[in-house]
Amino acid sequence: MITLALSKGRIFEETLPLLAAAGIVPNENPESSRKLIIGTNRDDVRLIIIRATDVPTYVQHGAADMGVAGKDVLMEHGGDGLYQPIDLNIAKCRMMVATPVGFDYEAAVRRGSRLRVATKYTKTARLHFAAKGVHIDLIKLYGSMELAPLVGLSDIIVDLVSTGSTLKANNLVAVETICEISSRLVVNQASLKLKHDMMQPIIEAFKGAALSS
Repeated sequence: MITLALSKGRIFEETLPLLAAAGIVPNENPESSRKLIIGTNRDDVRLIIIRATDVPTYVQHGAADMGVAGKDVLMEHGGDGLYQPIDLNIAKCRMMVATPVGFDYEAAVRRGSRLRVATKYTKTARLHFAAKGVHIDLIKLYGSMELAPLVGLSDIIVDLVSTGSTLKANNLVAVETICEISSRLVVNQASLKLKHDMMQPIIEAFKGAALSS
């Protein structure tokens, strides 16, 4: 049995064509089903539906043989013990620094300065500003990041940006791109050795579909 870890929402929807290329069709839609384990048209493949941030952990510890995780999640997790054979080129966005309109970001990030940064990507933010020689006070939030600088909780935010419409609606502006983000296939290395004949065709099908998209 091959267990594939996925999260609901955009990643699941954009993974469906890749699954189809591998001849895998889920029996149910996780958006409408309450089941956390979903069967497929193949008796030897099942899906588990978990939080995006948990995908690397399930795969790392062998509870899932492979999964799909965003680069943002992998950067925070560290990716230890995970084989990452393919950038699937799905769920694309950017990790960015955003500030209130009119905030002088260039002056604020002079070497030796100090900033209050609201984000759920604390590891990424710490590394980014450390490279600039900027001291930061991290404020970890799990949602509504745009609110933090508006009410004085932080000076700036680090968050994923897709269209930028939420920033604009809240009088914020993206001022610096930290990195481009897309989702990757992650594979448990022990599983790949033990189940190579079952897993390799799925990996190759994903690779072919990703390259042609």
